[in-house]
Amino acid sequence: MRPSPQIRTALGLTTLMLTLAACGGGTNAGTASTLVVQESADIPTLDPGTSYDTGSGQIVENLYETLLTYKGNSIRDLEPLLATEWQENQGGREYRFTLRDGVKFHSGNAFTCADAEYTFRRNLVTNTADSGNWFLSESLLGTASNANDDQSITWQRITDAVKCDGETLVFTLPKADPAFLAKLAYTGQGIVDSKHATQIGEWDGTEATWKAAVGKDLTGSPLSQQPSGTGAYKLVEKTSAAVTATAFAEYWGDKPSITNVLIQKVPEQAARLQAFEKGDADLIETGGRPVIEAQLRGKDGIAILDGLPDTSAFGISMNQAIKGNAIGSGKLDGQGIPANFFSDADVRRGFVAAFDVPDYIKQVQGGQGDARNVLLPDSFPGYDAELSGAKFDLDAARAAFQKAWGGQVWQQGFTVNVSYRAGSVSAQTGMEMLKKNIESLNPKFRVNIVSKEWSEIIKGSNQGTEAMVMTGWAPDYADADNFITTFYASTGYYHPRINVTDSQIDTWITEARSTTDTARRNELYKQVAERALDQAYYILLPSNPGIIAYRDTVKGISKDTFNPMVAFRTGTLWKDLSKS
Repeated sequence: MRPSPQIRTALGLTTLMLTLAACGGGTNAGTASTLVVQESADIPTLDPGTSYDTGSGQIVENLYETLLTYKGNSIRDLEPLLATEWQENQGGREYRFTLRDGVKFHSGNAFTCADAEYTFRRNLVTNTADSGNWFLSESLLGTASNANDDQSITWQRITDAVKCDGETLVFTLPKADPAFLAKLAYTGQGIVDSKHATQIGEWDGTEATWKAAVGKDLTGSPLSQQPSGTGAYKLVEKTSAAVTATAFAEYWGDKPSITNVLIQKVPEQAARLQAFEKGDADLIETGGRPVIEAQLRGKDGIAILDGLPDTSAFGISMNQAIKGNAIGSGKLDGQGIPANFFSDADVRRGFVAAFDVPDYIKQVQGGQGDARNVLLPDSFPGYDAELSGAKFDLDAARAAFQKAWGGQVWQQGFTVNVSYRAGSVSAQTGMEMLKKNIESLNPKFRVNIVSKEWSEIIKGSNQGTEAMVMTGWAPDYADADNFITTFYASTGYYHPRINVTDSQIDTWITEARSTTDTARRNELYKQVAERALDQAYYILLPSNPGIIAYRDTVKGISKDTFNPMVAFRTGTLWKDLSKS
């Protein structure tokens, strides 16, 4: 008989606590040797080659290291990490990296150029829409696709794009990409231990076997189970309930102050808050500003850091070609929706006008933040603050629904499912607000709110089976294109969530990606925003200034050190934290 989640969690945490004690760490979050973090979501993978979610990324970025990283709290300035310097040649078409000496992987193997070469070739070979390697492939091969989807990709093209010249790593691009260096700082480009990887059954890095590895799903790969990076922490154990890491004794840089880190999966918010207030957890997924303000601010032992930069964008997608099983009856009869329900712009306009952004700001964000006009952080170049966004207007929503599908939507009604990540209070609240407003318009309208695991939502969204889902994006690199292409291009990562190809938007995006004229790029992005607003492709959520709560025994968290491009929970890597 399969254990219940409660039993499985208890057994897993007991085992991990004993492991920590054996590592010399102890089991009390109040000690200076162990950092305890509690999250609601699962951790899909620890393989940097496919980590493309915040849950996985917050661990991978501490186990692995990239060639470059962001400097201090800047989202634009870069500095060397596993590289020590680099040269740009041929008008931005060649980059030569000098690599750091004296670095070891967790396996004990020495870091060499061969490991970096293997890493980037592996990322190009295994590239899928479920990883961040599409934008690496765009830079190095001129396409976001892998060799299964683009037959022009050959082994020769891959090896020409990245190779070692002695111990110097050389990248050769088909054309200049001003965002290339920033792309190399992305967590998913963490350098892999090639000897260890091939020994445990990963791709061997050769021409003879590369075709079989193209587009391979790495989520549960051998490397995900047995990672070996150069980071300040190495994996102790990963279970369905928790992940444990310990400081790497042979780390090349400054040694971490905190010896052990324990990431616990605790789905119940009340349990997380109780552990946090008691001091049994140092950092938790709080549920956002409303929870912090109502339940944590002013509590003994809890520190609050507010007014942090918002570099993310969130919205609710509306899928115009739902794949897989139909919703309910699959018809416009009040008992379901057809797969192309959202292909009618008036359906989408009705949903957009029924979402009360001002009330969302009040209820979910404590009055902080502003309505947006496009899925791009207003802190990024290319965002036009003068452009008005969508307005909450139930009369306009009613009029749109009355027109939709020639009046059939209003006459017959519909039933639609909207999904949100289990444990996310803000997402649940937003969906409940939408449900209330939509159902108030017509008694034949029904919105079912569905709570799902994060990994399930990612899988379903990428496969195009979700009708509506809360969609968010944190930047891979600091450029407007990372958002505009991701959300709106027919080649974008989130295309399966809306399943629409807008040729005019594609044309504008293509031009914006190929010009270095900032003024022209900004004008093009404004045009994208205007058309996307008119076509109501997403329900746009407002900007949300960051706020975090942490136990005041944790040191190293401040606005001076907080970098949203580096770390998900604290803006600071574990190695830069300490406990008193």
